[in-house]
Amino acid sequence: MKLLTILGPTASGKTALAAAVASCVGAEIISADSRQVYRRMDIGTGKDLQDYVVDGVQIPYHLIDIVEPGTKYNLFRYQHDFLEAYNGIVERGKLPILCGGTGLYIEAVLKGYRLSAVPENPALRKELEHFSLAQLTEMLKEQKKKNGSCMHNTTDVDTVQRAIRAIEIETFNGQHACASAVLPHVDAVVVGVSIDREERRRKITRRLKQRLDEGMVDEIRALLAEGIAAEDLIYYGLEYKFVTEYAMGQCSYQEMFNRLEIAIHQFAKRQMTWFRGMERRGFVIHWIDAMQPMEHKVKQIISLCKQQEAL
Repeated sequence: MKLLTILGPTASGKTALAAAVASCVGAEIISADSRQVYRRMDIGTGKDLQDYVVDGVQIPYHLIDIVEPGTKYNLFRYQHDFLEAYNGIVERGKLPILCGGTGLYIEAVLKGYRLSAVPENPALRKELEHFSLAQLTEMLKEQKKKNGSCMHNTTDVDTVQRAIRAIEIETFNGQHACASAVLPHVDAVVVGVSIDREERRRKITRRLKQRLDEGMVDEIRALLAEGIAAEDLIYYGLEYKFVTEYAMGQCSYQEMFNRLEIAIHQFAKRQMTWFRGMERRGFVIHWIDAMQPMEHKVKQIISLCKQQEAL
């Protein structure tokens, strides 16, 4: 099972790079982004579908626009969908390129473990709904400590709903043996796109302004207008959390912008922390400088793949 993986923090240019490599070697891209799976959530998730067109040719991509907004896509479903997309690409004689910034999804694929589908626990949800986010976070920490983190999950507890779901998962795993169904072994070449911290911050701020100018607020208002609950959008975090609060009249535009800008910077930092943690857990990540010319980066990756016999 061969795979090229291109990972990096938000605003590092990893998607455009993956598409450029795919164009050169005839590959197809599998997205590793936990929010780009949702239809009509385009600007806020930064799909940038134009990046998948290289020299006028559409690069095939997978696991984008596959579920409806309001649903709770999860790692279990992602692993199933990844394997289906991967097998289809291989059957067509193409190289799969896994590209994204959701470290949990990437690591789950590369490590080859699969989690059980955790059902909802209405009684537990009822019991937890009156606790604050801080209290829920402490409960989650204790539950993970007790379980030894069987889930391999470091869910962001940036909303009460996410925290309750994380506790629900940990409670289930504390009461049941974790599923041991294993994905096929992956012979992966892993490339990381490294970007200077200040340059990353500059690009994040510029991109946020651009997305707001392109209609991100209108996109979220349209989702609310079609009947998707505000709490469901807030669940997705970042842009959908803060812009939904603004659309609901809970904060001013400037307050929304300032809080969202800070949250995206913090998110990018957490992404890098995860990737560095992957290295400590035994993954070899070949880092390349995001600021190099595109052709140089593509040549480096192709050369690396040939050395590792991935091409």
